[in-house]
Amino acid sequence: MTYQDIQALDANDPLAAKKSQFELPDNYIYLDGNSLGALPKKAKKRATEVVEQQWGQDLITSWNRHQWIDLPIKVGERIAPLIGAAQGQVICCDSISVNVFKLLCAALALQKGRHVVLSQGDNFPTDLYMVQGLSELLGQQQCELRLHAGDDIEQAFSADIAVLLLTQVNFRTGYLHDMQKITALAHEHGILVIWDLAHSAGALPIELDKCDVDFAVGCGYKYLNGGPGAPAFVYVAKRHQTATTQPLSGWMGHAKPFDFVADYVAGEGMLRFLCGTPPILSMSVLDAALEVFDDVNMQVIRDKSCKLAQLWMSLVEQAKLSNELLLKSPVRDEWRGSQVAYAHPFAFAICQALIARNIICDFRAPDILRVGFTPLYTSYADVWDAVNNLQDIVQKQIYSDKKYQQVSKVT
Repeated sequence: MTYQDIQALDANDPLAAKKSQFELPDNYIYLDGNSLGALPKKAKKRATEVVEQQWGQDLITSWNRHQWIDLPIKVGERIAPLIGAAQGQVICCDSISVNVFKLLCAALALQKGRHVVLSQGDNFPTDLYMVQGLSELLGQQQCELRLHAGDDIEQAFSADIAVLLLTQVNFRTGYLHDMQKITALAHEHGILVIWDLAHSAGALPIELDKCDVDFAVGCGYKYLNGGPGAPAFVYVAKRHQTATTQPLSGWMGHAKPFDFVADYVAGEGMLRFLCGTPPILSMSVLDAALEVFDDVNMQVIRDKSCKLAQLWMSLVEQAKLSNELLLKSPVRDEWRGSQVAYAHPFAFAICQALIARNIICDFRAPDILRVGFTPLYTSYADVWDAVNNLQDIVQKQIYSDKKYQQVSKVT
């Protein structure tokens, strides 16, 4: 592979023009969109508009004048096509953690006589923590967490399991679960499935309806580029909506919130999954950020993602780094999300040395260097330049400098 080959890839990239729609600092290579997406220019413009005009000038009248009250549904419907959901099944609200809690309660209530929640030992911790918290609240007889060590989660299916809680793309390794296969097998055992789409929504085609998924959650600040702390989303299949209830019965989830009656009556459809007042500033920004997907086919994004990852792995091999960096991600595209992970005893320091050169990737404990690919703004030249710097840092052991080993609160 030569630099001329890289230039040819970028010249023929159907997504190349998308990069101009983002605010990216000059001379930076951003390979951490799987943790925090870059700022879309339309999102920046919307933030100014909402603060200065809607809030600043129109004040409380904006709930009607600018339809603030409808933002959770509006943004949910924008997300729906990106995750393969028909209308009326997605709403934007709260955080993944809060939404996992809601769905766990809703799913367990549907599974009379079952109480086990199955998950993967290497699932993202917040999902496991929410099950643990619910178990402490309700007791082991009503909610019991069971963990499976490997990626072959279907080997742990049994008739006593009520709910499978699983992240589609593993946050450390990037392993991509087969949603359709696992959901079908779970249903054969009478298990309801909650999919966490944090590391897949906006990065690859998802087909929730086609896969007959029961429930799903996802965040707005990674591949959807909604900004730090952007609200999350909830998917509930139409067939479950009437029968499900969730415990956080806040006033925005009421059928008629502005009647201010004392007794709670759940709203229709997805409205019942709302809780408190939506965060208008951040939800407005996410709404604008999602516009970058309006004219993009998710399969085109996925195709480039796979090419970027394959290029990265081949360049690491070409640079003779494979003896130093242990690949932890699957090589085959169909088993991997939009990231590549390597294990190294000094992974944190390597990451910091890259950041010092304006190449932004991230570290995940205990020893993972994680590189994310966001096809809307990552170029093939970015990959080429990043690997060249990685080679220099690793082969010269530049990471051994103590300044790269200073750990901050956020790693």
